[in-house]
Amino acid sequence: MPTIKVTTEIESTIEICFDLSTSIDLHTISTKGTREQAVGGTTKGLIRLNETVTWQATHFGIKQQLTSKITDFNRPYYFRDEQVEGAFKLMYHEHLFEQVGEKVIMKDVFYFESPFGWIGSIFNWLILTGYMKRFLMARNAVIKKYAETDKWQLILNERN
Repeated sequence: MPTIKVTTEIESTIEICFDLSTSIDLHTISTKGTREQAVGGTTKGLIRLNETVTWQATHFGIKQQLTSKITDFNRPYYFRDEQVEGAFKLMYHEHLFEQVGEKVIMKDVFYFESPFGWIGSIFNWLILTGYMKRFLMARNAVIKKYAETDKWQLILNERN
């Protein structure tokens, strides 16, 4: 099973970084390239334990939907989301946060498996692993940009 690990250092507080990472609104902003929209479940604000969100996006020129559920949640240190319906055979994403002085170390560990047996494995190796790593890095760059400036208030002061 492919595993992607991304570490991002952010000059902010752990609470701000965690909440931005659980923000449906910021996720939508960070995924403009795939026109990702929350179309079911929790569609605004901050997602929490046992809540689901259905994302609709265009990847590789194909419009698709993926529903994920928050299956573990320990604010502000950790949460995990898992696909309950979508294109992957299996997908879960662990989000870890650690405050180290004035910085937050934000770690993403993304596990996935494509369908279609050995054809899916080749697709993972040739294309999907790199694509998903770039996707996560772009998302984290937006979280960093908001967390390190006053822009975080635009998202978190609107929370429910």
